[in-house]
Amino acid sequence: MKTLSEWLAHCEQLHPHTIDMGLDRVRKVAQRMNLSLKVPVITVAGTNGKGSTCAMLEAIYLQAGYKTGVYTSPHLVDFEERCRLLGESPKAEEFASAFEVVEAARQEISLTYFEFSTLAILKMMADTPLDVVILEVGLGGRLDAVNLIDSDCAIITSIDLDHTALLGNDRDTIGIEKAGIMRAGKSVVISDPVPPVSVVQHAHHLGADAWLMGKDFNFSGDQLQWSWAGRGRRYSGLAYPALRGANQLLNASGVLAAVEVMRPLLPVTAQAIRNGLAMVELTGRFQIVPGEPVLVLDVAHNPHSVAALAANLDAMGFYPTTHAVFGAMADKDLESMLKKLLPLVDAWYFTDLPLPRASSAKQLESDWAVINVRKDVLTSVYETPQKALDAAILAADPTDRILVFGSFYTVGGVLQHGIPKLHAKHLSN
Repeated sequence: MKTLSEWLAHCEQLHPHTIDMGLDRVRKVAQRMNLSLKVPVITVAGTNGKGSTCAMLEAIYLQAGYKTGVYTSPHLVDFEERCRLLGESPKAEEFASAFEVVEAARQEISLTYFEFSTLAILKMMADTPLDVVILEVGLGGRLDAVNLIDSDCAIITSIDLDHTALLGNDRDTIGIEKAGIMRAGKSVVISDPVPPVSVVQHAHHLGADAWLMGKDFNFSGDQLQWSWAGRGRRYSGLAYPALRGANQLLNASGVLAAVEVMRPLLPVTAQAIRNGLAMVELTGRFQIVPGEPVLVLDVAHNPHSVAALAANLDAMGFYPTTHAVFGAMADKDLESMLKKLLPLVDAWYFTDLPLPRASSAKQLESDWAVINVRKDVLTSVYETPQKALDAAILAADPTDRILVFGSFYTVGGVLQHGIPKLHAKHLSN
């Protein structure tokens, strides 16, 4: 029997394209597998905030005593991160067994890496006694393999420009792709405070029950706590979610709306909500690792998420020098991403990433040089995120901060041996 690593290598060779939007092939294989989930399903789409939304839902339902299944992508270090059953990632051998089932069913049908692995993870979920399944869309929504499954509640997080070559060049067009996860007669929570008109119209045409931020639910907060109000229910005096960043309140508000939508199927106490939000963990989402210097990890990889990162960094207070390790895909709006952080970053450490579609460190440095207006900033290039981080650690003073961002691969590249703990140089001498 193949190992998980061998199966993943096999999947990478199967299909001529990394991304091949459409559900026909994956649906045929699912039918051959008799694949179905017999429990309530929540599907999450959006440009940013999907992973945080899934993590908060999982934490609340686990605190409420439910058996949860969660599928998210991509992973940071190990493929097994993509699936959690009852709060834990299954062993590699369990993944390998599920991959074998997909291979036997697909026969002559060519599947992409994402389609193949999605079917394997859905198979694992179908074979596990669960109470609720939470699915994160990989790309878009309408034609994503995850959309094979009909959800009981859809959540659409913030919508902005990303993957424009595949999804469209404006928010309305991209919104229609995300709205593809809605189902007629079911509920959809739209947690983008200013959603594209196309998303709201699609919900109306479908007859889906749309929960809109500012109309059907809202939140307010001060420096110490926040409150949420929805249709006929209110929570006050909530502690801020354990996930940092001002944008997480938008995500948490959508989560609480979804919990209300699902209440008839999955009753949850106020205490489970409080505990879940207080205990939720998710690596690489404005994650501040205490130390000397402070380390900030963020998978922000498009202008919208980088704008949120800039605001969050600004709110951290004063640091003499900010060092940034940056690696990104070449198809991103790199100019917008870099511009948002130019005023905040004093030293750049550009890195290559291990993917053909990644921009080279040298190219990133050139892109930066075209828009840079500061004379006091240092730059350097590196072969890997780890080497870039090592250089930043060497250059940084204990009171500085180091930021690692730009891609899942950038953050994942510095997490190969766990979360780095930084100590002032004088303590290690």
